[in-house]
Amino acid sequence: MKVEIKVGLKEGITDPEGLNIKKSLKLLGFDDVENVEVKRSYVIEISGKDEIIIRENVDMMCKKLLINPVIHDYEVEMIK
Repeated sequence: MKVEIKVGLKEGITDPEGLNIKKSLKLLGFDDVENVEVKRSYVIEISGKDEIIIRENVDMMCKKLLINPVIHDYEVEMIK
């Protein structure tokens, strides 16, 4: 089974990369851009069929390696 994990900054945390991209887009003439949020996406293939166990393992991966729980939120999507 494949799992997609999307990681982004929590509400209220400044996104300097997003701000720089927004500024650059405006300099290029894209004046209607109001906000840019940068997110990372991980697609992980995991053996097994029990979605509950897979989700628990993915949550553990996120908390131990993929995110900083102080500044990041994440979403997990199971891809069959």
